[in-house]
Amino acid sequence: MYQRIEGKHWRHIWLVGDLHGCWQPLMAELKVRKFNPYQDLLISVGDLIDRGAASYQCLGLLNETWFAAIRGNHEQMAMDAVDNGDMSLWYMNGGDWFLDSTPAAQADIKRLLQKCHQLPYIIEVDCESGVNIVAHADYPAAEYAWQKAVDPQQVLWNRQRLSDHFAGRHMPITGADHFWFGHTPLQERYDVGNQHYIDTGAVFGGELTLVQLQ
Repeated sequence: MYQRIEGKHWRHIWLVGDLHGCWQPLMAELKVRKFNPYQDLLISVGDLIDRGAASYQCLGLLNETWFAAIRGNHEQMAMDAVDNGDMSLWYMNGGDWFLDSTPAAQADIKRLLQKCHQLPYIIEVDCESGVNIVAHADYPAAEYAWQKAVDPQQVLWNRQRLSDHFAGRHMPITGADHFWFGHTPLQERYDVGNQHYIDTGAVFGGELTLVQLQ
C-alpha cells in the first residue's frame, strides 16, 4: 500500500500530473527543466496510460531508474482486464490502444502491467519541502499515518473530497505537510490548504503540470 522515498538520495524531485499517454509533452517539460536522469527523480500521480497516443511509451517509464509512480485507476483497470480476460471496461475507458498494438507490443505491455502490481497506492516523500503524500484520487482519512489502513478503492476513485472543496466544505488532512492528487481533470491546478490537485487535463488539450518538490 505504501512506499517511502527519501529526498536526500536525489538532487531534484519532480511530481507530474496524469499523463494518459502524453509522452511528447512530458519529454518537452523535462527538457525545459534540465532534468538529469542520473541525479533527479520524477514521480507520477498515476494514470500513465489510456486515451493518449503514446500510452505504451508512458507505461515503459516503469523501466527507468529515475521514475517512480503510484497506481492510478487506469492502471488498475488494465491490470484487472488482463488478469480476468474481460477487456470491456478498460476499452470503454480508453484502453483501445492495447488492441491496436502489435502482438509483440501486447506481450510487452502485459509484462509491464504485471510490474504495476508492485506499484504502491501511496508514496510518502520526505524532502526539503517537508513530508509530501502522493495518492491518485484521495487519502481517505482525516489524519495521515505511515502504513495506516485505508480503502484502496477510495484512494483510486474517490472524488467526494474534491467535490466538497468546490462546495465550500473543506475537509483538512493532518499528519503531513502536503497531499498531492490527480484523477480529476481540471482547467488549472487547484490548491486548498495543504491539498493539491494537479491533473490539468493534458490529454484533453490542457497543460501538463509538473511540480518541484525538491
